[in-house]
Amino acid sequence: MLNRVIDLAQRTFAPSPVHCGGHGGDPNAGFVKMTISGGITGGIEACCTYPTEFVKTMQQLYPEKKTGPIQVAKETIKAHGVRGLYRGLSCLLFFAVPKTGVRFGSKSFYDENIFGNKKTGLINFVSGALAGATEAVFVVTPQETLKVKLIHDRVNPNPKYSGLFNGVTTIYANEGFNGVYRGMIPTVLRQSSNQAIRFLVYGKVKGALDEVMPNAPLTVRTALAGALAGATSVIGNNPIDVVKTQMQGLNAKKYKNAMDCFVQIWKHDGIRGYYKGVEARMARVVLDVAITFTLVEHITILLNKLF
Repeated sequence: MLNRVIDLAQRTFAPSPVHCGGHGGDPNAGFVKMTISGGITGGIEACCTYPTEFVKTMQQLYPEKKTGPIQVAKETIKAHGVRGLYRGLSCLLFFAVPKTGVRFGSKSFYDENIFGNKKTGLINFVSGALAGATEAVFVVTPQETLKVKLIHDRVNPNPKYSGLFNGVTTIYANEGFNGVYRGMIPTVLRQSSNQAIRFLVYGKVKGALDEVMPNAPLTVRTALAGALAGATSVIGNNPIDVVKTQMQGLNAKKYKNAMDCFVQIWKHDGIRGYYKGVEARMARVVLDVAITFTLVEHITILLNKLF
């Protein structure tokens, strides 16, 4: 049994035959190119997948309703039309470009300056975790806090905020820096685990697909690898995502800290409470990561031809 575990670890973290992490197979696609391609990708991906993010957030904010993602979507459309599924998009879109740009740019920076562009599964995992933590601190924590509060506010009978900028300024005026950065620890944990898992799985699966089906279109290989990487990350860290959402909602003050939130969820809903919204999140993330890696690969190739 021990030998099997050791063998699995060696195969997982062994040197990879491909340049992992969305660099279009080019180890010279550096910080600037990866930041640009990541930023463009982030804007496109946010517009494509936001309805599933809205549904997931609603399920996590109102777990007592115990409704599935399809029912949430139906109720939203009935009450507010299809546009209701895009409430809060402006906040996500505003941060999407810098978020994905920082993710791929910092991943490239760590790969080049800390790990010397050496490519093993372990290095890909660690640099992915560092990239996730970087995007969490500089972009994702304020974005997620504002997004959750704005969505939470928009579904109230009498919304307090008239729009994105009114919401941002009001939240900052009332709660200050700490209010905007509430839930930072679970956000850092979510993003670092997200990207560690995704870059590792993507690199391994993409490398395997390159060997098994080398004549298949690049889009097919990147989309399949990205979809599997996204699904794996959801299974691995959905509990952290639930705690993060609760810590960033309008009722976040009822929790002393992230650990208290974790305990309260367990007391009220047990293990199932940590997987609220998992269906909607799975749908969004699988599509999100497949689109993201595919676009980054193609945009990077295009940028390499331009400069």
